[in-house]
Amino acid sequence: MNRLENKTVLITGASRGIGESIAKLFHKEGATVILADILDLEGKMVVEELKNRADYYHLDVKQEDDWLELSNHIVNNYGTLDILINNAGITGFIETDGPFDAENVNLNSWNEVHNVNLNGVMLGCKYGIKMMKKTGGSIVNISSRSGIVGIPTAVAYASSKAAVRNHTKSVALYCAEKGYNIRCNSIHPAAIMTPMWDMMLGKGKKREDMINSIESEIPLGAFGKAIDVAYGALYLASDESSYVTGIELNIDGGILAGSKSKPQ
Repeated sequence: MNRLENKTVLITGASRGIGESIAKLFHKEGATVILADILDLEGKMVVEELKNRADYYHLDVKQEDDWLELSNHIVNNYGTLDILINNAGITGFIETDGPFDAENVNLNSWNEVHNVNLNGVMLGCKYGIKMMKKTGGSIVNISSRSGIVGIPTAVAYASSKAAVRNHTKSVALYCAEKGYNIRCNSIHPAAIMTPMWDMMLGKGKKREDMINSIESEIPLGAFGKAIDVAYGALYLASDESSYVTGIELNIDGGILAGSKSKPQ
């Protein structure tokens, strides 16, 4: 349908999972996609698969120098940026030592999760605004259900995603007040089967049992797929949502509607 024809898009955390799915869908819809990540091999493989209108750039979202370098690259090579998807994020379970509960949380782990999940989004919005403010655009921040409810055993992740939710609204209002014609919205996925779930689910019979247990408490009865989130991002990124800013879109199979399912 070419819903994003002639649009230039930057997607962080684009080498796998939700970010990869967004990159592929947006490319299919006519966009030129710039994939950014620290997983360089995987990201370059996605670009090779897309063949044209696709580029890969190494970006550590918590490093402001990386953002400055990438924004200069985009302006010099593409002229402007139309859409930014701030997707890069970590749970901390694999990337840090932990622990992650409220009583024993490790400060270094807490800081690393916030550096990536929150500071990365803050920097993305900062440089996204600078690239978009003359021509307008759309910023979509990937938060989480965990940014809306408490997660007793993942307090850093929940805190960081809650902050993303709130910062999205601040950015939306700031851009509106400035007359920049930049919209900013957040997406809150839950129970989406991506590599982020692998450590929690384990392998073999344990994995199968956990999946069955979780799915039994999801109103729609199954894990979602990365493409489900990508289609939500497509709407918020496209001109179809030109009167939509500051909202939070839940993509969670009905969990937040009030099921008995609770975070573990």
